Amino acid sequence: MIPKFGPFKVFGFKVPIPRVEQLFEDSFDARRANLSPPHSEPEPVECAAKQCEPLELALVEGEGDSRRWREQVERDHYLGWRVPFGANLRYWVRNRDRELACLLWTSPAWKMQARDAWIGWSNEQRMRNLQWIVNNGRFLILPWVRVKGLASKILSLSARQLPHDWQIRYGYRPLLLETLVDTQRFRGTCYRAANWVHIGQTAGRGRMDREHQNHGQAVKDIYVYPLVRDVREQLCGDPTR
Repeated sequence: MIPKFGPFKVFGFKVPIPRVEQLFEDSFDARRANLSPPHSEPEPVECAAKQCEPLELALVEGEGDSRRWREQVERDHYLGWRVPFGANLRYWVRNRDRELACLLWTSPAWKMQARDAWIGWSNEQRMRNLQWIVNNGRFLILPWVRVKGLASKILSLSARQLPHDWQIRYGYRPLLLETLVDTQRFRGTCYRAANWVHIGQTAGRGRMDREHQNHGQAVKDIYVYPLVRDVREQLCGDPTR
């Protein structure tokens, strides 16, 4: 039986977190975004990556902004859009008035052999500390943006900004970022360029398959990015200390 997590203490105060079932049973709701009639695409962005600086990660806020972001991901990301359960943050990536990309950060995969072996934690430690990992669930460079090296710059900026934004929203700073890359579609070049570490592959069962029933899913490469130097020690111990 999966234990129910109550509030836990971070830096001396209690932080309420959802039950484990809410966070990890299904990472995404099955509902799809209803799409508005398509608009014409903006002018293509084709330039050197440095010409897209300064980059801004803008949190998606407000119903209108949220709907526009959802529709963009539903139209142009190969996985489409699903409503995430649990903790999550969504971003527009902009250069001044130009929108360049969409990002979603959400709760981590419940269990992955390669990741869990890399961390070295027990099942008890994993269930206790899993919320300290954040998953890059969607990363979409907009179709009209063709800028070599831009994706890795966005990932590097995210690694600097996300911990701060996550702490403001949820009361604690994550320790590790993770993502899954479909090797039939992508090579993970931008993650490697942003110093993410390739640690293995999934078993092809889907992120939330606790009962070993969903075989036949695409095998994906697993990348992680430590946000602290002693990340494995903290994940195996008590990160709230």
